[in-house]
Amino acid sequence: MNRDQAYELMVAHTPSVSLQRHMLNVEAAMRAYARHWGEDEELYAVAGLLHDFDYELHPEEHPAWGVAFLREQTDTPPEVLDAIMGHAAYTGTPRESRLSKSLFAVDELTGLVQAAALVRPDRDVRLVELSSLKKRFKNRAFAAGVNREEVEQGARELGVDLDEHMTRVLRAMQDMQPEPQPG
Repeated sequence: MNRDQAYELMVAHTPSVSLQRHMLNVEAAMRAYARHWGEDEELYAVAGLLHDFDYELHPEEHPAWGVAFLREQTDTPPEVLDAIMGHAAYTGTPRESRLSKSLFAVDELTGLVQAAALVRPDRDVRLVELSSLKKRFKNRAFAAGVNREEVEQGARELGVDLDEHMTRVLRAMQDMQPEPQPG
């Protein structure tokens, strides 16, 4: 499973453009952590792209349905499958690798960053500042669906300061290249 195959699979199973955007944001943050740790960027990218690919069509079975599909139908590495299971705290899957811990840590935070960009008049993530993101993080009414406890837990599991974590994810999303649009 390489990045291009993961992207095609994600698009084929995810009709919602906003959920596709979320997985692309997670991919960018995962790449940033792979570079930070000196680990395999492609492996981290695949985990980011596939972590929610089954959510829209199989919400009650997510992520178990997706992991079973990937295990049976693709050559997705076992460490990616473990990370996908571990990103959903309710599965009880332990996060033992940096890959798993990184996916858990960036998942919710990318949603907060995206929400912070969308409330700007220009809707441009590149203009979101860390100070604004931190203020929005403290305001639990803003992007109320973002689990702040999981964001904090993710940073702790990675052993990084919350500000450092927020900065890395924000910069990764700001540096994203847009996906080519069809047609």
